[in-house]
Amino acid sequence: MADAGEEALENALTPIDDLGLPARAGGQDPALARQSRGAQMPKRLSRKQKAAIVVRLLLAEGLDVPLNTLDEDLQEELTLQMSSMRFVDRATVKAVVDEFVSEMEDIGLSFAGGLEGALKTLEKSISPATAARIRKQGGVRATGDPWETIVGLDPLRLLPVLEEESVEIAAVLLSKLKVSTAAELLGRLSGPRARRVAYAVSLTGAIEPEVVEKVGRSLAEQLDAQPLRAFADGPVERVGAILNFSPAATRDEVLQGLDEDDAVFAAEVRKAIFTFANIPQRLDPRDIPKVTKDLDQAQLITALAFATGEMGEVVEFILGAMSKRLAEQLREEMANLGKVKPGDGEAAMNAVVNAIRELEAAGEVLLIAEDE
Repeated sequence: MADAGEEALENALTPIDDLGLPARAGGQDPALARQSRGAQMPKRLSRKQKAAIVVRLLLAEGLDVPLNTLDEDLQEELTLQMSSMRFVDRATVKAVVDEFVSEMEDIGLSFAGGLEGALKTLEKSISPATAARIRKQGGVRATGDPWETIVGLDPLRLLPVLEEESVEIAAVLLSKLKVSTAAELLGRLSGPRARRVAYAVSLTGAIEPEVVEKVGRSLAEQLDAQPLRAFADGPVERVGAILNFSPAATRDEVLQGLDEDDAVFAAEVRKAIFTFANIPQRLDPRDIPKVTKDLDQAQLITALAFATGEMGEVVEFILGAMSKRLAEQLREEMANLGKVKPGDGEAAMNAVVNAIRELEAAGEVLLIAEDE
């Protein structure tokens, strides 16, 4: 057993020239190689071989190397190069690392490659219309993994694909999305369509990666060709946001009118609305302390005092989620405040709702869907 271990160690140390390069004529005795190990000179390598060494070192350190962002030809060349290499002596590895670090230190600034890379860099600094015009003029198409682009889109832009494309295409798209996004979109489909797409997902196990990539590139081009929307949010979200901060009387009147004109749209708007009255149904009581922590106490007292009576269940829900001592203190201050003017009460309730919305946007609280 010991002899086998020594032989394996010797074999690991001797093939230092096995880098895909021609061996030196005559070779070298293993014993002499070990004796001269400290005086070894770095081997002359191609840039591909150096790249393979750097990648191997980074992976050995457990670092995430996003090689999938490279062109497929480069990924293939790197893989083949690594498959042809075996052992590299320390002097050569050190020289490659030193050269890599030196080149990195000499780089003062780097730019994303190509026009699409520049557009991604500037996406928050230029208007969507400008970006679309530049893409159209330059004939730019997304490079790299098309699914990264698709997954980052507004889910509502993907809904027509699930509704109009074949169930096979819809199943591939659904399989590539986050589970939460896929569930949201599936819930927006009609019952029969949702069942067919869900069943098609069960048949995607044998699809080859090349087919999935072709589907992704086709969808990315199709979605890229869609005309820009003037508004980032849909009409349901915009109407809901407006009514969120409208006086209760105005909100009720508008919703009543929407029910008469378009009952389906009115139902969607009601789901998008979150008002002071919705707090018990949409907010976990354990999140109440997060809401009241940074909220102006005078606004909270005003909102609670104004809501007492018609929305007494909301008041009790909020106070019941607090400590007994704090709840009693707030009740005393509400009693001392007396009658609250409607304008002041509406403004205070909107302040509470706005605080909840801000916490939701920051991911600190989660609003419960009405159908849950």
